Amino acid sequence: MNPRKPRIAYVSADPGVPVFGRKGSSVHVQEVVRALLSLGAEVEIFAARLDGDAPDDLAGVTVHRLPRPPKKTKRDLARREAALLAANSDLAATLEAAGPFDALYERYSLWSRAGIAFADKAGIPAVLEVNSPLVREQATHRGLVDREGAEAVAGEVFTGATSLLAVSEGVARYLRSHAPDEKIHVVPNGVAAQRYGGGVEATVPREDGTFTVGFLGTLKPWHGLSGLVEAFGVLHRERPGSRLLVVGDGPERGGLERDLEERGLLEYARFTGAVGPDEVPGLLASMDVGVAPYPSGGEDFYFSPLKVYEYLAAGLPVVASRVGQVGEIVESGRNGLLYRPGDIAALAGSLMLLEGDITLRETLGAAGRESVLDGHTWEAVAAEIMGLLGLTETGLTETGLTEPAKR
Repeated sequence: MNPRKPRIAYVSADPGVPVFGRKGSSVHVQEVVRALLSLGAEVEIFAARLDGDAPDDLAGVTVHRLPRPPKKTKRDLARREAALLAANSDLAATLEAAGPFDALYERYSLWSRAGIAFADKAGIPAVLEVNSPLVREQATHRGLVDREGAEAVAGEVFTGATSLLAVSEGVARYLRSHAPDEKIHVVPNGVAAQRYGGGVEATVPREDGTFTVGFLGTLKPWHGLSGLVEAFGVLHRERPGSRLLVVGDGPERGGLERDLEERGLLEYARFTGAVGPDEVPGLLASMDVGVAPYPSGGEDFYFSPLKVYEYLAAGLPVVASRVGQVGEIVESGRNGLLYRPGDIAALAGSLMLLEGDITLRETLGAAGRESVLDGHTWEAVAAEIMGLLGLTETGLTETGLTEPAKR
């Protein structure tokens, strides 16, 4: 039998995830697909939202565009939820028409159940990637009318998937109340390390004597950016050559700019707005330190923070609060500096320490890059996914698959 490439259906039915957009979730989708391709798989994307064309290196990937639901409004929230649930029939028909596949990989979304059902019917492995306790998150932050219906879908797909991929131990704890432990696998996010490191030119030229504190990510309340502004104020009062570079956009931006202005610091800060993934390496090369100032910890912190992996890959020393997975990625004193969540004085103290010690910055940065190269690349993540899909056990070679994978 001639080897052939395994065919994987990648499903992203969440209209809040533009697979070719600029959000962290967009980066996640693109990098997983890219890494699966690099391992010899043939991937087809089924997505409800694209936001633009595919990057050049993904231009050859077949994309099946699913119907978009009506836009969200408070008055029509129930109608939107019903439309998203009804869209399962379109997904089922599209998968049937495009198949057969050797395996299915889905990014869990609130109302999508047709993908896992399709895999079950076809007798192929299905991995469901879970990034958050989505029902609770939706009800808390965005509004949810039919919570019972969303819980029912979650129960169906958590039960029906061959494996559940949790991006953090916090997500795994949530899943253990829905599925047996042996089905749940913690696979943290990764980074395209080859895009960072030495040789990347800084997008924002550095001035002599300046020290640039950087943040990367969507500007939302749970990132603790008000604390970063407060700490930056302390730093700048002591070290006037310091600057703040904020890469990203979001609902917190206006408040942050007003806060900086009231402190007389706005002229020392720069907001880039939303940027594409290809712009990030140059902007990180413009920083002297990357900060992840999450304000709270505990079991509710379930993120697998892409920004921390990207800081580390760029060789930046990381200053972060000791919360959830961050405390596992960053080893204080080796590849970064950790502080107690909410301790603004400690955050400011760490920034002042790094401002005055370039040798420490270089040492922490070099150790950080080494730590992501050792198992935190997207290729390493994709290898684990392939294993969960059973493809490495069924004859995947350098050139392809010898026989279809089955459940």
